[in-house]
Amino acid sequence: MRDTLVLNATYQPLATVSFRRALVLVLQEKAVVEDADPGRVVRAAALELPVPRVIRLLRYVRVPFRQRVAWSKRGVLQRDGRKCAYCGGRATTVDHVRPKSRGGADSWLNTVAACAADNQLKADRTPEEAGMRLLFEPYEPAGSRALVLAFGVTGAEQQAWFGEPVTA
Repeated sequence: MRDTLVLNATYQPLATVSFRRALVLVLQEKAVVEDADPGRVVRAAALELPVPRVIRLLRYVRVPFRQRVAWSKRGVLQRDGRKCAYCGGRATTVDHVRPKSRGGADSWLNTVAACAADNQLKADRTPEEAGMRLLFEPYEPAGSRALVLAFGVTGAEQQAWFGEPVTA
């Protein structure tokens, strides 16, 4: 089963939890289901509940300031919409703009999504040395955006859940 996205009372993304934990929060009347998996229900005793994909807490939870979002390959692929930063095709891997062998780090600002062909073509060079151009610049997503990206929320789902797509 897929994890459930938890929104604060203000619709700010907070975390992801297991669907079982989400059901407990709904049954305890601490949260409401904002979006459910169509056609999937959980049956327990005399209850029949939809499998929640997104829940919203009924009371506001104060969240301490988060300085940085942890970098991950999955996060980079989600941030870039699984589009290759060099050709715009389907990205399956992550490329270091400044190669790791030259001191490049695993960071949001040094990595982009790339297709396997362009990643091999660029090899152990910078884009300039390889004669390749980035279609977009890498950026570090804000905390709540990174959570939404990591959850794999599409633009249409963002529109439905938040009223407007989450953009960079």
